[in-house]
Amino acid sequence: MTETDSLLIDCGLFQGAEASGGGAGQDRLAIEFALDTVHALLVTHVHVDHVGRLPWLLAAGFRQQIHATEASAVLLPVVLEDAFKVGVRPDAALASQYVGAVKSQLLGHPYGCWVPILIREDIHCRVRFQPAGHILGSAYVELDLWYPTEQRRRRVVFSGDLGAAGAPLLDPPHAPESADLLVLESTYGDRLHEDRHSRRARLQGVLERALADGGTVIVPAFSIGRTQELLYELEGIMHDAPAWRRIPVILDAPLAGRFTALYRELRESWSAQARERAESGRRPLGFEQLLKVETHAQHQRMVNRLTTTLQPAVVITGSGMCNAGRVVNYLKSMLGEPRHNVLFVGYQAKGTPGHAIQKYGAQGGYVELEGQRYFIRAGVHSLGGYSAHADQAGLVEFATGIAGGAGRVVLVHGDQQAKSVLADRLRTAIQARGWQTEIVVAGQERGGERLS
Repeated sequence: MTETDSLLIDCGLFQGAEASGGGAGQDRLAIEFALDTVHALLVTHVHVDHVGRLPWLLAAGFRQQIHATEASAVLLPVVLEDAFKVGVRPDAALASQYVGAVKSQLLGHPYGCWVPILIREDIHCRVRFQPAGHILGSAYVELDLWYPTEQRRRRVVFSGDLGAAGAPLLDPPHAPESADLLVLESTYGDRLHEDRHSRRARLQGVLERALADGGTVIVPAFSIGRTQELLYELEGIMHDAPAWRRIPVILDAPLAGRFTALYRELRESWSAQARERAESGRRPLGFEQLLKVETHAQHQRMVNRLTTTLQPAVVITGSGMCNAGRVVNYLKSMLGEPRHNVLFVGYQAKGTPGHAIQKYGAQGGYVELEGQRYFIRAGVHSLGGYSAHADQAGLVEFATGIAGGAGRVVLVHGDQQAKSVLADRLRTAIQARGWQTEIVVAGQERGGERLS
């Protein structure tokens, strides 16, 4: 691009500890950059940390087109409506007006197709979305820049959030064919994930032990991505082991239910293996044992029923870190009973009830929920291998999979420890290949590329 032309890639909110560090948390949401040079917004995927700042972007006067994949264009309005009601104002009419404005600017594109963004005598800019394997519709963005007067071409790649290999519903990302500049996420740049290929067996083992006492297994899970992966694997367990089919799986999360329905509609975006399962007549995200709880009254009746009976059940509910939502009622009713269990399949941030339960449950400790102390006598289990992010090995494989290597790699979207460790690992891998690639850790670079 030029000094007077720019593109915006994602516009999200920092979350948790990141927000307290001066990022775009709830206390700092104003758009602090000029919009008159921005030609378009490119959305890599629909997680709130990548799209949650859109209300403020539109309020600041952004009226350009918003480009995303076809699946993301379907999911985005639901994400934005919920985020608006929770984070901006619980006003259905205002939320609908906002989502309508976004839809009028939103364009969905197939993977692998070049989309022209800016065509002038001095520059031709086009973009292409490629599968990122993070959540349904997620993409990394290839930016192709052609300067006719200079007869010069430049390829820039923004990774967005890359997924890990072995996800049951999505294919893993494949490296781009070329890149002069690669802007690469580094969320797990300093660690390796647990083995994902054996996680279904480990999930079944945990559930078998937990259900032996006739209790409820409470699984706090986020509405999009994690919930659908769990349902897919539970369907597989029940298909292969008929004895499990007497156990109800209860999805007590209306938003997760909406996303699950959309996931079913977007089957063409699933992995080949997942599509084959559905085409064989199975229902990976809507199997017979799956019960959906919609209203608050239904939720209260379900909590009471599972608290007072000895019927084993699996309950998937939100929020994923136990700091809000319907999971709180389950925890308040069941944490004191040893026959119940809490199963964590995702990261629990410090300061959240989920972290306290995970840390102190084995010690017979307690957690505070809505200002009241609850002692933890229920079983507590943590199951790794469910991260939606690529680990260090996956990130290195992506970067080194580019033929001849990228000319420059800039590491973003991770804490300084993760970025620094990944930078060292990349330098080692690149030197072994004899490539001339510069590695830059965002926040430490001096001059050079405009990364905004």
